[in-house]
Amino acid sequence: MNSLDKFDCAILAALQGDATLSIASLAERVGLSSTPCWKRVKRLEEEGYIESRVSLINRNKVGLPVTVFVSVRTTIHDEAWLARFAAAVIALPEVLEFHRMSGDVDYLLKVVTTDIGGYDRFYKKLITTANLTGVSSAFSMEQIKYSTALPLDLIAHKLPT
Repeated sequence: MNSLDKFDCAILAALQGDATLSIASLAERVGLSSTPCWKRVKRLEEEGYIESRVSLINRNKVGLPVTVFVSVRTTIHDEAWLARFAAAVIALPEVLEFHRMSGDVDYLLKVVTTDIGGYDRFYKKLITTANLTGVSSAFSMEQIKYSTALPLDLIAHKLPT
């Protein structure tokens, strides 16, 4: 499944909490010396466990307080249609997440925008991207939990000792 050990998981957990940690601080936190810690971080990056290091921006402070979950249905399910639709949706900057779903909904989008008018402008762009059977929107009233940290403790029991 993966080639992570307890040190790798500790490194990943620490970097999820603060990607600005120096190698010395990270090494001290996970119980390694600096050089082995640095080598592990480099390996984790090269193997794709660490995809990127980013800053999380407060969307309310920058004027993007509205989150909308958009369900999309279509009757067309061929690969050429999906490729065109995916390229069009990916190009829409309001879309933070884009998922192909099982069940009654074909695609689910997580969208952020300025206000209802901003969503209406987004909606008008979305419906021109492809032949869609239905689009429904659910506005988030309150964000109760938000995390970008993966629950690495769920895999801890599968790690070599």
